[in-house]
Amino acid sequence: MRIDAPTTATVFDAARERRLFISLVLAALCGLRRGEITALRWRSVDLETGQLAVIASTEQLDKKGANSVREKEAKSGRARTVALPSLAVEELRRWRLAQAEELLKLGIRADDGWHVVTQADGSPLQPRSLTHVVSDFLKEWGVTLHKLRHSHASHMLASNVHPKIVQERLGHSSIAITLDIYSHLMPNMQEGAAATVDGVLRAAINKRADEIG
Repeated sequence: MRIDAPTTATVFDAARERRLFISLVLAALCGLRRGEITALRWRSVDLETGQLAVIASTEQLDKKGANSVREKEAKSGRARTVALPSLAVEELRRWRLAQAEELLKLGIRADDGWHVVTQADGSPLQPRSLTHVVSDFLKEWGVTLHKLRHSHASHMLASNVHPKIVQERLGHSSIAITLDIYSHLMPNMQEGAAATVDGVLRAAINKRADEIG
């Protein structure tokens, strides 16, 4: 399901003052997976250059307690760099300041080692907890965190962004996977490509005819 831009804007507006907001931003504007969102630390975010590095993912284990979550390498063992839309940079700047003030009230000085997404006491958020909180909030719109990630890809492809770029932003191991998942968008892209080729060749043919004539 592709979530249109107006729906995403409505969701953002409703979520802006909630702790889950920045998670929605990372999924919808950057294409991050659930585990990548919960593993992301500020040292991997460069707001000056507008980039973030996805180097790890958090995995939920089938047990309870402090050891119920482990951090591992990014999926497929491949780190990737994601260019941040200006809107994402703005929201991350705003959140970093708010988080630092929040932690300072607890007597904690934030540094680059802190997770971007945390609980109110500054502790990391478990993947399942993120899913639970976000799902409860988004059900009004029939949206999930995973659908926001897919929507990120769909909007790019529908805007004729090259599938290779989409693959890199999503962290798919190959472009074939990207094309398989989003092949339903290809017919529209094919029509656009055909129209572009047609326009170029018709212009060349008409120019040639004028020169000969």
